[in-house]
Amino acid sequence: MSQFLLKTILYGCRTVRTSPKISHLGFLGDPNGIVLRWISSSSNQQSFTVSYLKNSLGLSSQAALSVSKYVKFDSPEKPDKVIKFFEDRGFTMTQISCLVRAFPRVFSYNTHENILPKLEFFESKGISGPEIAKMVSLFPTVLARSLHNQILPSYDYMRGLFQSEEKLIRAIKRCPDILRYNIEKNFSPKIDILREHGVPDSNIATLMLNWSKTFMVSRDSFRKTAQKVEDMGFDASKVKFVLAVVAFWTMDESKWQSKIKAYKKWGWSEDEILKAFKKSPWCMMVSEDKLMASMDFLINQMGWKPCLMAEYPVIFTVSLKKRIVPRCSVFQYLLSEGLVEKEVSIGTLLKVPEEKFLQKFIAPYVKKAPKLLKLYREKLDLSSGSESDENVPFNNGIP
Repeated sequence: MSQFLLKTILYGCRTVRTSPKISHLGFLGDPNGIVLRWISSSSNQQSFTVSYLKNSLGLSSQAALSVSKYVKFDSPEKPDKVIKFFEDRGFTMTQISCLVRAFPRVFSYNTHENILPKLEFFESKGISGPEIAKMVSLFPTVLARSLHNQILPSYDYMRGLFQSEEKLIRAIKRCPDILRYNIEKNFSPKIDILREHGVPDSNIATLMLNWSKTFMVSRDSFRKTAQKVEDMGFDASKVKFVLAVVAFWTMDESKWQSKIKAYKKWGWSEDEILKAFKKSPWCMMVSEDKLMASMDFLINQMGWKPCLMAEYPVIFTVSLKKRIVPRCSVFQYLLSEGLVEKEVSIGTLLKVPEEKFLQKFIAPYVKKAPKLLKLYREKLDLSSGSESDENVPFNNGIP
């Protein structure tokens, strides 16, 4: 064994080596003493950080411990200043807590030099204080990007793409993260691919407005998806083309085949499924539970033929409990009272906006069927908060 036995003590990513021969340097006879004191100091610092985060921001023990892995402080002076900075700008304590959990490094920033200019930039674009607080608390990593080297160039590039500053502001409110992506690396190559296929900038902007993360895939993967959509016969000039791109971006082959099997269970042929997908790409994006429940109601309770739904696949993108059941209940009641014919257009009944539905199926019959409006309101009340809407675009998928 070597005369100088080395002991290795690991703490985090640091390594400290000690040797018995250095005891004469005055470490109280124990060369490990300095290491132990360092570990103890670091441990105390983390303990203070955890306690501070729990007491000042209401973080759970688990959340506070997680944040303390990225930032530590041994006094409240610095974090107090950061918290006060956001409070003075209208952030609620809940929003600040949310921000800190997602972006712990905010405590290491000089707020007036690094953060304030970015908040002022958003204000200069007409975004209100409460709106800024909401979007920054949900997407705080935008604060880590350089205003002049990243945010401003991204903003200028996208303003040209959107051809409307109002639409761009809407996109930023929804997802300010689009300003933190590398334009040349993440966006430009994919935008070029879409343009090669004939997708107009207005529809590219729509894609970016609603699903900016679609652009985060590799260039080759994005190119294959766009080509697949074109090969299926989608018209690149229509917005359905980019919706189909999103659909394939979110689904792998196994999920796609699973949805096809689900539709086949209700008698749809593969040709009908592909035809429905081309009519309403989002019909393949609804959850299988939602699909099965909607099919069960429309076929088994309404008595409609499966092939009829294949002509109107958009109905699977609207809420079963908040739209389909209440409106179908109104129609069944009118039918039972002999006030309408048995045949009804699914599009007229389920696709039209609320105002037109009321004008068509409620207003003309309120005198002859006084219980009608009450029935409709009861069905809507029963559905309130009982079902989360599917994540579908453009007014629940209705064009």
